[in-house]
Amino acid sequence: MSSKKVVITGGPGSGKTSLINELLKRKFHCLPEISREIILEAKRQGIDQLFLKDPILFSEKLLHGRILQYKTIQVETPYLFFDRGIHDVVAYMDFINNTYPDIFHNACEQYIYDKVFMLPPWEEIYISDNERYESYEQAVAIFDSLKETYKRYGYELIEVPFGTIEERTDFILSELNTN
Repeated sequence: MSSKKVVITGGPGSGKTSLINELLKRKFHCLPEISREIILEAKRQGIDQLFLKDPILFSEKLLHGRILQYKTIQVETPYLFFDRGIHDVVAYMDFINNTYPDIFHNACEQYIYDKVFMLPPWEEIYISDNERYESYEQAVAIFDSLKETYKRYGYELIEVPFGTIEERTDFILSELNTN
């Protein structure tokens, strides 16, 4: 059985991690967001805000980690949920208007997801922290960049409506079961 690969994405602070945690609670297999690991590792090396200091290096580490997640996961489950996808790396690079090597574009074409769910910006739940430095306005712009990027690679995006974590999770599961 081949698992359907499902991306949960959206701008910073839109509820992705809470949604992934709810899916885990319901015994679904989920792959975590890895950017926080990269940020914390850089901080241990004395680099504060690696993405701002060296966006290409940060993005290459992120791309490598997401490709590794995509390629190495071997579980028998109907759905495999990803907290952000490979395409998110390109969307963030586009957001900061940075040029990047073809390896990023090639990865987006090579590694395909079955479904992409977008969590829209939600000001009422948005909070910044040590790893999330973006303002709410930047979070909205990142969401727009994510939409553009996934659409550019041919994805039909499913926007998750606001609601409780349980309602949002139910919406995603319902969409997966009806398609």
